[in-house]
Amino acid sequence: MRRATVAKAERLQVRLDAASKSLLRRAARYRRKTVSQFVLATAMAEAEKVIRDNEVVTLSAADWKRFHAALNDPPPPNAALRRAFAKHRKAGG
Repeated sequence: MRRATVAKAERLQVRLDAASKSLLRRAARYRRKTVSQFVLATAMAEAEKVIRDNEVVTLSAADWKRFHAALNDPPPPNAALRRAFAKHRKAGG
């Protein structure tokens, strides 16, 4: 995901050992980036992946049909759901 050029005012500091720094420098050179550019780009890509993996649900066509049908024609509330609603209402919800 490309981001518009924005003035960067925030800082992030990382402590690491010499071998880790050397590895990052080496990888950054392969990408023709500074270590900061490489670390930021790599961390942002991983952050977006983690968020996507945790916030996006992918359904098969059959599962989507079942989900859609349940939304459009839900079953009537059972006893457990009625009790949960009543408890929620009592709690001030």
